[in-house]
Amino acid sequence: MRIAFALLAGLFSLAAHAAPPAIASFDRSHWPEQLDSPALFDVASRAEILSFAQVLHESEMLDQQALTARLQMRQINLSTVRAVRARMWQRLWEGYQQAQRSCEQDASFCYPVESMADLRMKAATFAADVGTFYTGWIEPSHQFHVRYLNEQLRKAALFPQTSSEVERLSTRERSGDELNDRMFLLTFAGGPSAASTDAIAEYLRRQKLSSTFFVLGTRLQQRRDAGPVDALYAGQCVGTQGWEYRSHAQWQGWQDSLRRSQAQLQALLPEQYVPLFRPPYGQRRADGEAFMAAQGLQVSLWDIDAEDDGTLTAEQSAQRVLTLMLLWRKGVIQFHDGLPKAQPALEWLLQHTGQSGIGWEDCQEYARARL
Repeated sequence: MRIAFALLAGLFSLAAHAAPPAIASFDRSHWPEQLDSPALFDVASRAEILSFAQVLHESEMLDQQALTARLQMRQINLSTVRAVRARMWQRLWEGYQQAQRSCEQDASFCYPVESMADLRMKAATFAADVGTFYTGWIEPSHQFHVRYLNEQLRKAALFPQTSSEVERLSTRERSGDELNDRMFLLTFAGGPSAASTDAIAEYLRRQKLSSTFFVLGTRLQQRRDAGPVDALYAGQCVGTQGWEYRSHAQWQGWQDSLRRSQAQLQALLPEQYVPLFRPPYGQRRADGEAFMAAQGLQVSLWDIDAEDDGTLTAEQSAQRVLTLMLLWRKGVIQFHDGLPKAQPALEWLLQHTGQSGIGWEDCQEYARARL
């Protein structure tokens, strides 16, 4: 009987999960202009918003069976997929309104879009009249956004059975869409690492930037055993990822994990500690809000993932981040400081946005701005 139940459980798991789609990356050389002014940032932003809106519109034309097949799955949570799509449309509309403010300086990709309905109508016909200057960008952008949307809808299709950063579980959770236009928060997860965390933190200090490092208790303890950690995160913020890199949705010891890691940070890094929890894999419990509130913690998700822990090179990771910054116009960026790709990716990103008019959120101010 136990064998039979195990087989059934395995079949149900396979029904929901399948091989994940390819990670989206975009070669920014397809875009013919440098982002060397706020107005040119807006031009590229309007273009990415409209390109993604077209892909989002196309996905809504699929019935459930066709969408399930496209996502390479066998069953999907259609209600969450619809909710995530609706939230995406709202962000696209808000972002396009902001990006239109510079249309008097450069009218490229400026259309008479005055409502959400107008944006949807424009999305249905976009790319027919962008002009020859941008022709080489159209198809690579479309392909990027198809892959990126697949990533997001696949996570939505599994939610809440498998929680992730794609959706909130409560109003107390934070994901980046609460920031002001053109503002971005840098975050790093999975550290500290002797190989790269020190160099990244020092590089940020030289650039006069702050970031939130989400650390694992076991790794910080190993680092502490090797020597003092007081100066490691000077000028930065430090939140927790728990004691171990494990799903805090399934782990019976998730509460103890947070208690131990929180106490550790308050003792070792009282000036840098911020009461934010970055759940490993984005997975956390739907019934954990009361415990989190009692601990004074908030879940800190992200909405721009560098995917630097996968197959992308450092430059591909940075170009992915920049494309998503243009698309969403604000948000929380996640890198992994335990990996060597994070610093060169960050350096590329800062070099290519230095004159674009964006801002970097101060990590302490972000932590203080409680929902």
